[in-house]
Amino acid sequence: MLKTALKPRWIAALVLALALSTVFVLLSQWQFSASQSEPPPPPGETETVKPLTDVFEPGIPMMATTADQMVSVDGSFVPGAQVLVQNRLQDGDNGLWVVDAFAVDGVKQLGEDVVIPVVRGWIKDPADAVPAPDGEATLVGRLLPTEAPLSGARPAGQVASLSVAELINRWDVPSYSGFVVGTGLTVAGKDLGTATDGTAMQPVVVGPQPQETPVNWMNVFYAVEWVVFAGFAIFLWWRLVADDYRRDLEDAEDAAAEARSAAESERGGAAGPAVPHSGDLDGADQTKPSNTPHATR
Repeated sequence: MLKTALKPRWIAALVLALALSTVFVLLSQWQFSASQSEPPPPPGETETVKPLTDVFEPGIPMMATTADQMVSVDGSFVPGAQVLVQNRLQDGDNGLWVVDAFAVDGVKQLGEDVVIPVVRGWIKDPADAVPAPDGEATLVGRLLPTEAPLSGARPAGQVASLSVAELINRWDVPSYSGFVVGTGLTVAGKDLGTATDGTAMQPVVVGPQPQETPVNWMNVFYAVEWVVFAGFAIFLWWRLVADDYRRDLEDAEDAAAEARSAAESERGGAAGPAVPHSGDLDGADQTKPSNTPHATR
């Protein structure tokens, strides 16, 4: 079989199969590297307060490298833009989040101020919600990604999840695709802390999230698939060589059979017509009637 594999056409086919396999392996490595998203920053880095406009932009999805970052935002609360988010637990009690729209200074889209939802506190009863303070403010809080919208009937002014897409439709303003859980608020130069003192609201505390690198299993599947393709390219070359080798064996066997048949035919023709045996002739004389008359005495 080695002799068959060393034919020029199969050597060229092997080079092509190896080149394809190399490309497939490289694609597999790329898919494996893409299966792991960029890891989130270390916990210590997320706790360093950074300006929101430096770490995140409106209109784009939030990545793992941005989520959980402590940020500061300058701007003001939008009057009348408040919603209550249902089913929020606080120390084992079920209640609601008080969420207001916060217009970010210096950030506009299509001539409109861009807002970001801000969780101002937790309440047990909807009647305990208080309006956001007026005036220019500086907000500090933890930046988190938007939640998925949930369907179902809800009381007026309440939503089932903190979905930015739903809030955009409700407020009719452009927004960041994330929200901030407020931990500190300064209004007109006065530090209000969590801005919950003297109200029925309780501060919402969200600590650093677990720092995990998410894995995209679809990319892992594609990576394995490319490895299979690489192996199949080599297998296909071996299979074609094996088929060619079997054809050569069959052709050799057919040629040998034809040669044997021709040799036997030649031997039969060179022998000539068969010569009767002398015994056969004697027997023929004995049985043949004699025409010679017998002598008479």
